[in-house]
Amino acid sequence: MSAGFVHRFRVRYGECDPQGIVFNANYVAYFDLALTELWREAFGSYQSMVDRGIDMVVAHLELDFRASARFDDLVSMTARIERLGTTSMTTRLELHRDEELLIEGRIRHVFIDPKSWEKTEMPSWVKEGLEAFLDV
Repeated sequence: MSAGFVHRFRVRYGECDPQGIVFNANYVAYFDLALTELWREAFGSYQSMVDRGIDMVVAHLELDFRASARFDDLVSMTARIERLGTTSMTTRLELHRDEELLIEGRIRHVFIDPKSWEKTEMPSWVKEGLEAFLDV
């Protein structure tokens, strides 16, 4: 099992609801934050992939809520690539506060041509860059 990519951050006040817990929709933004940082680690930036003529869109997203994050919690989002297909990839993400699992989920991205928005094959250089985070 891959250790995956881990991104640590602190919950900000504006991400919380009146109950003092992270508003549900913000967990999707946390997924995006972790994936953006994984891309930075693998390729330098997400934009560098787009500049090379490839982009991706979300095809499926699922979240399971186990416990709530709260204002000022220091949390860790772990991203592990579960599958690198021909035109898509699936990433498993887990949000922890210390050892406590708060949120887990999956996101499937489909690779596209940014000019036509048509589905396209994942380039070999993308697969190679992501293999270090592949959970086998």
